[in-house]
Amino acid sequence: MADAAKSAARKVESSPVVRALARGGYAANGVVHVLIGILVLALAFGASGEADQSGALRAIAGAPLGLLALWVIAILLGALALYHLIEAFVLRDVSTAKTWGRRVSEAGQAVVFGSLGAVAVAVALGARPDGDESAEGASRSVLSLPGGPFVLGAIGLGIAGGGVAFVVMGVLRSFEKKMSIPKDGVGPFVKGLGIAGYIAKGVALVIVGVLLVVAAVRVDPAEAGGLDAAFDALRGMFLGPLLVGLVGAGFIAYGVFLFFRARYADL
Repeated sequence: MADAAKSAARKVESSPVVRALARGGYAANGVVHVLIGILVLALAFGASGEADQSGALRAIAGAPLGLLALWVIAILLGALALYHLIEAFVLRDVSTAKTWGRRVSEAGQAVVFGSLGAVAVAVALGARPDGDESAEGASRSVLSLPGGPFVLGAIGLGIAGGGVAFVVMGVLRSFEKKMSIPKDGVGPFVKGLGIAGYIAKGVALVIVGVLLVVAAVRVDPAEAGGLDAAFDALRGMFLGPLLVGLVGAGFIAYGVFLFFRARYADL
């Protein structure tokens, strides 16, 4: 039974259609990140708005043919989530700690892409999700549990750790291991986009994690927030608008990098 399931999953994973849709998922994620970057740059220049995934998807919904675009984005992200889910739970040997690490990484990516696809569906159906309100509500629920502050603190540290991992991936260019980037031509440009993009996204995730840790320490869910709150916190620092602008540019770089990843990813 297990062998039959693995065989069926391998057929799905190797399907040209599934792989094409998964590559499209990277491009769809790139669109979202470019829009987030644009919204962040607007914040740097004093504009108001929600600079996160929900804000980007609502911007798409307001464009001509925006609802159609949202459904396409949701389908592509769902296909990418499915691909990573198969990689995580079916196609990996379980014999080594390194393989388990890859399994966890693939599962995490499946959750991220699936969640973003779900938000796209919600926006397409008329919902207006707010990332900061969602983070605050989730934090309130966690804090109400026995040992809630410790759980929320652990989640915050985990997200911050993920942000640090993104920065390290950018600095060490470890993203190249999952891609076949040309050595010449556009290759150096793609690598530069990846370095800037991974570092920028990592910085944003670290701030989100810190906000959750602060909420846990103070036992105050109002201190929690998502990406939008992270950018607001960054803007309040010394040279904040400049820092926000740099991170916004980095998000745009990451989004453009994802377009190239759609082409050069090793699937």
